[in-house]
Amino acid sequence: MILSERDNFPTDLYLAEGLIEFLDRGYSLGYVDDHPGAAGGDLATALSDDVAVLLLSHVNYRTGSMWDLPAVTAEAHRRGVLVIWDLAHSAGAVPVDLTAAGADFAVGCTYKYLNGGPGSPGFIWVSPHQHDRFWQPLSGWWGHARPFAMEPSYAPANGIGRYLCGTPPIVSLALVECGLDITLRAEPEALRRKSLALSDLFLTLVEQRCGTHPLTLITPREHRRRGSHLSFRHPDGFAVMQALIERGVIGDYREPEILRFGITPLYLGYADVWDAVEILRDVLDTASWDTERYRTRSAVT
Repeated sequence: MILSERDNFPTDLYLAEGLIEFLDRGYSLGYVDDHPGAAGGDLATALSDDVAVLLLSHVNYRTGSMWDLPAVTAEAHRRGVLVIWDLAHSAGAVPVDLTAAGADFAVGCTYKYLNGGPGSPGFIWVSPHQHDRFWQPLSGWWGHARPFAMEPSYAPANGIGRYLCGTPPIVSLALVECGLDITLRAEPEALRRKSLALSDLFLTLVEQRCGTHPLTLITPREHRRRGSHLSFRHPDGFAVMQALIERGVIGDYREPEILRFGITPLYLGYADVWDAVEILRDVLDTASWDTERYRTRSAVT
């Protein structure tokens, strides 16, 4: 069994479903939240003897809640289960030490907190002890041990290089390099402190200025349990977010009814947070969101 959670990012679940169908070897997809408990489910109970792989997002894309990565990895390994972490909503904002945690695999994107911009490449991390035990099923030319020898059969490269499956997107990688260079100049712990300070300020101001409106925080308040975004439910969340975006507050909307605000510590300041909440207050107080224009859905929310 591949074990995940229903509130994982949909792409992760879709890929797991597709892999199960492709392999056609009796695998199934199970969910931690089928076993009621704290933090999305009772993981200890869910890690039954038939679980082979645990697939979780470190920080939940919708709620911003965060798993204890070292503790979960250790518990999975104690049960003989491999762990794949999705770091899309934590890399660059939350300190992550995969090696120290003994993680097996991780994937993520670079366009969020690593500041690569729209369309920038994703990434894969593989523990050194797994490099030569695991193989990339998409055996592409670039992952060959000798790609320019143009040999007719595939021989995987040693180490992490074997996970490449195509020609790297050079222009996109050049943009990612700029974001990574800036990120590497800051200590991860300093980024985390600023992220939490900014989000604490955002939350305090929302509760002070917008407390009469139907906003419900769904992100954990405890620092150890949250990532770097805050999410609020509002009955008309989609329209409210469209009004905010038009006013220059670029958050995003997620079903059901969720306003999501990403706090990017490298380039957001406290004045930005103050101004964003003031615009949110004005949009709510004046009900400027309540027009057909803001309610009209497009393909992307």
